Amino acid sequence: MAPSHRRPGVDELAQGAVDAVDEQLLAGIAALFETLDPVPAGLVERVQFGITLEALHAEIAQLQRGDQLAGARAEELTDARTITFTSSTLATMITVTPTGGDTVRIDGWIAPGAGVLVELRIVGSSRHAVADDDGRFVIDAVPRGLAQLVLRPAPGNDALPVVTPSVDL
Repeated sequence: MAPSHRRPGVDELAQGAVDAVDEQLLAGIAALFETLDPVPAGLVERVQFGITLEALHAEIAQLQRGDQLAGARAEELTDARTITFTSSTLATMITVTPTGGDTVRIDGWIAPGAGVLVELRIVGSSRHAVADDDGRFVIDAVPRGLAQLVLRPAPGNDALPVVTPSVDL
């Protein structure tokens, strides 16, 4: 009687070591997905940027509006835009105005906002300001790119911080 040549089952293959054939098949599948459904540009950076908020107990604000603003006359058009965020405790509006090649100025208003500690998180660093008695704050010379606001209540206020969605400046 001739020796039987048994083919390994799926369970045996799954428990075996990854070999060159497996690596070649996985590389082909990865190339197929990269062609048909590539990772969106900036997704990895946005995930890494937002993941640091994992341990922060905060209220998440919702993006309400982002408008392009225009100057008084057509030939004086500006790239300034306004963005509004709301949460159950705060309303925040920022105007983003280009100030140079790769920088912007952020003028913001928070209601109620007196004494709110403002942190503008940008990739690799953050900028800070304190809202005045009218809830106004300014952060100048901000590099363009992905940014997020963390609004912490004034000292003595036990409300949760408010975190905005990330926006591209």
